[in-house]
This record gives sequence, structure tokens and C-alpha cells, in this order.
Amino acid sequence: MGSEAVAVLKESQFLVFQVLDEMFALDTYLVREIVEYEAVTNVPLMPDFVLGVYNLRGDVIPVIDLGVRFGKGKSEVINRSCIIIIDIPFGDDIATLGALVDSAQDVIDVTDDMVEPAPTFGARLQSHFIRGVVRQMNDLVILLRGENVLSVDEMTSLIAKMNR
Repeated sequence: MGSEAVAVLKESQFLVFQVLDEMFALDTYLVREIVEYEAVTNVPLMPDFVLGVYNLRGDVIPVIDLGVRFGKGKSEVINRSCIIIIDIPFGDDIATLGALVDSAQDVIDVTDDMVEPAPTFGARLQSHFIRGVVRQMNDLVILLRGENVLSVDEMTSLIAKMNR
């Protein structure tokens, strides 16, 4: 019996969520938890995409409005709005951030062969934010590079520029 090569496809799980009218997904290894939306405390002199801070069991977590971050406009809080608590690598440390989304949908399994390249035209997000797209039922889900979308270095730089 001859030896046949067996393709081993990497499989990852992604949390699918909705921001305004589009579906996005983050690798679940970044997601700590999902909490029901509660009012956040406004912090002056922050970029538009920083909604404020949230008290998560005694920890103060900055909350990002992904609608604004993606250039789609300010998100409206609706009955299914929630905050995804995300742990982002930051140097040798981990930064915890919250992301306001319209709703968390599902966790999906994605293999490398399911991922299509991000479109090079008409994409409303910067290409370094996007890992690719997958088809889920009748929707296209944009797989995000969470460490780029919510880059602590980039956000810190933007805040520093605003406060000059």
C-alpha cells in the first residue's frame, strides 16, 4: 500500500457578531467573554471610537465602538447590543478591551480552505484588519485580525496625537 499525503487543514473557531449591517468574526482565542451592554463612563479627550470605560467586576476596561472604528458611523445601542471582552497581545503583556457590537451571533468552525481572500476593491476596512472572508449560510462573514483592529499601540498613538 503506497503512502498517500493527507492534507491537514488548520481549524479555528470564530465568534461571529454584527456591527451595523455587516457580519464580522474574531478568533475565539482573543475572546474572554461576552457581557450584556450596560452604560459606559465617558472619558474626555478620547478618539471618537473610544466609547468610554466599563467596570467589569472591579477592572476598568476601555470600550471601543466598532462602528466608528470601522468608519461606518456611531453604533446605536439596541436590545441585543453587547460588549465582547477581548484580550489583545501588547508586547509581553495582555491588554483587555471591550468592543461594542450590535449582537453576538454564533461560534463557527473555520478551516483554511473555507477562507477566501479579502476583496481588494470596495472594502470599507483597511486591508491589514482583514484575514479573509467566509460564506456562512447566505452571508459573507469578514474574519478580522483582532490584534490589528484593536491594536493597543495604534490606539495609544492616536490618543497621544489628539492630546497634543
